[in-house]
Amino acid sequence: MTPAPSDAALPITVAALYRFTRLDDCAALRAPLIALCRDEGVRGTLLLAPEGINGTIAGSDAAIARVLAHIRALPDCAALSVRMSHAATMPFHRMKVRLKREIVTMGEPDIDPRARVGTYVDPADWNALIDDPDTLLIDTRNDYEVSVGSFAGAIDPGTASFRDFPQWFRDHRDALLGEDRPRRVAMFCTGGIRCEKSTAFLKQQGVEQVYHLRGGILGYLETVPEADSRWQGECFVFDQRVTVGHGLVEGSHTLCHACRRPLSTADRASPLYEEGVSCAACHPERSDDQRASYRERHRQELMAAKRGEAHVGATYPDPGSD
Repeated sequence: MTPAPSDAALPITVAALYRFTRLDDCAALRAPLIALCRDEGVRGTLLLAPEGINGTIAGSDAAIARVLAHIRALPDCAALSVRMSHAATMPFHRMKVRLKREIVTMGEPDIDPRARVGTYVDPADWNALIDDPDTLLIDTRNDYEVSVGSFAGAIDPGTASFRDFPQWFRDHRDALLGEDRPRRVAMFCTGGIRCEKSTAFLKQQGVEQVYHLRGGILGYLETVPEADSRWQGECFVFDQRVTVGHGLVEGSHTLCHACRRPLSTADRASPLYEEGVSCAACHPERSDDQRASYRERHRQELMAAKRGEAHVGATYPDPGSD
């Protein structure tokens, strides 16, 4: 399914991108990249590491095209993986290009997705794979992402960070892949990048039949008709849209600006929810003084909005920190 006309006609183009490649001098690449983005009015976050580039940026069609052309000209980046969607308003406050040790943090130094990964499965073929009872389906994302939506029947590792995934698998391997369990493993994530590492990790651990969804959940939601979909709920994204649904149309969730958890309509009906200050999940985790600080920050944000000014308040999870 292509994006609905109302979505495709929205003025802001959002590009989620990554490429695993050897970048020997990330610091030298940073300045020209951030200068181009700023000149073009592009905002978002890009991560540069010796293993490649990752991030999400937003701007006009023409501006995004020029930035992508620049990135594709970097060493071995011609085959850059890009997933496009659209937004009604700019979903980022500023432009950041950060230097990192990894473009998605797993903490396993011997994992190299350029050398060995699982078998890619196109969205059109994904249903047949996960409908097979011999397939073990694992959601590699963080717990707050899974809470918003997932594929029916997927295992939720309950991890707070992607760097927790390897130990989770080591701890549960026998229960997952014992003699009476399926031997074929299928994994998925938002845009595909985490599965590059998670499938490489399982291969290193001796699991041979490992598969992952090409283009991630975003690719599936964009191309698979909703009537045929196995997806339940919405998909968390790392920008102010918070979630998207089928056709990559903006979802119904908002973000708690105190703890950065996604909030459904029911979550916002809780008596412990206060916009910009707290939600039911983080209320017991914060002190009265902290909530007072958040309340003042939110007041300043509202005042800035009335003046037509941008106030940088809430932050969003770093695409490389999970």
